[in-house]
Amino acid sequence: MNKKIIEKLKQDEHYYGEYGKQFLSNSDISILLKNPRLLREDKPKSTAMVIGGYFHTAILEPGKLKSFKIIKSSTRNTKVYKEMSGGEICLLQHEVDKIELMQEAVMDNKICRELIEGLGTVEYEIPGVTEIHGNMWKGKADIVNHDERLIIDLKTTSDIDKFRWSASKFNYDSQAYIYSKLFGYEMLFMVIDKETLQIGLFDCSPQFYESGEDKVRRATDAYDLFYKTEDFDSKQYLITKTL
Repeated sequence: MNKKIIEKLKQDEHYYGEYGKQFLSNSDISILLKNPRLLREDKPKSTAMVIGGYFHTAILEPGKLKSFKIIKSSTRNTKVYKEMSGGEICLLQHEVDKIELMQEAVMDNKICRELIEGLGTVEYEIPGVTEIHGNMWKGKADIVNHDERLIIDLKTTSDIDKFRWSASKFNYDSQAYIYSKLFGYEMLFMVIDKETLQIGLFDCSPQFYESGEDKVRRATDAYDLFYKTEDFDSKQYLITKTL
């Protein structure tokens, strides 16, 4: 059964569309931990998501770069941008120029290139589904390097020296835990600093996975309460903490 699901989830319209919404994912963690009522609401694309998507595509699927709309404008507030974008979030030419430098930096690094391209079996943009703590979860791995038995996730950062802090803030710990369950390998984050082009490889400690599992358990509790508990009245829900 999972094979049929995975084949369907390989298509972005299903992974990100209504079909994929039957599964929980790491992108739901923050909402479930902060305000579970908002889980069912559509999440609009952000500028950061579009820029990140272009970077991932440049590394993993460069043949698909033509699908991105690029506008020669200094900002998204100009008349030219507003007329050409049609209300969508589009890339600015200077953003693309920076991403191309980042892509070159990653692919010019021998270790990074070998991890990305591998010496044998490497898969890109691979979805997975599995049951975790009583619910079905999905995820899409940037790179699964079977030779090294690693899940490799590409990340950009504005300050690589603060990536450890960012990893917790943006729930990369729960991502590492979920993906280790989905794909059966350890997680490695391949990170590039958007300003300095410094590259870092960050593996995950047992404590990092434990922190991720704790978030998943708490998110699961919130999901089960809000969406699986009969006669639950979300209006009566409140948070209690000691300062």
